[in-house]
Amino acid sequence: MGKLIVLNDKLENAGDIALGENFEGIHSHNLHLYVKSYLASLRANTARVKNRSEVSGGGKKPKAQKGSGGARWGSLRSPLFVGGGQVFGPSKRNYNQKINKKQKVLALRYAINAQAEKNSIFVVDSIKVESGKTKDAKAIVNKLNQRDVLIVVENFDDKTYLAFRNIKNCYVIEKSELNAYLVAAYHSIVIEKAVIDSLV
Repeated sequence: MGKLIVLNDKLENAGDIALGENFEGIHSHNLHLYVKSYLASLRANTARVKNRSEVSGGGKKPKAQKGSGGARWGSLRSPLFVGGGQVFGPSKRNYNQKINKKQKVLALRYAINAQAEKNSIFVVDSIKVESGKTKDAKAIVNKLNQRDVLIVVENFDDKTYLAFRNIKNCYVIEKSELNAYLVAAYHSIVIEKAVIDSLV
């Protein structure tokens, strides 16, 4: 069973919290499906070409049907000519992949448990940088001594957001933005106790 490491106000180890049984025995395939769905939803889907019916021009027949000794030319907008339409090019398509709500929940629980088993989830009472200065936020990140950090707070305040936003190995989100992909993508997670209580 995974455990969450509790940190005090000085970001020092102050014990641990055990995850519930509903975080165990979940198949990793749920996380795989969620990550596929999440990344597919981020695709810009802007690749687009025009086929021969959409290219402007080409109303007049370029040359006579017969008599030239060559092939028949019906339109200069044919894919055979420069400036003509594109054959089988990319067009707008739906990349979204459906995933059930229950699978989303299972994926999040699996990701949290996997991180907890690696002792990579740290619980704090609250994270606030009242000065709004990046150097103060950087001091918090440095004290954690982790490769990269996902910080999950219950509610943003503007100064805390401003303090953390320019730190490259740190990302701060609210509870509503928490998902299995972000939990799995970061090497360590710092999460407020109020958020953990709502999850557990």
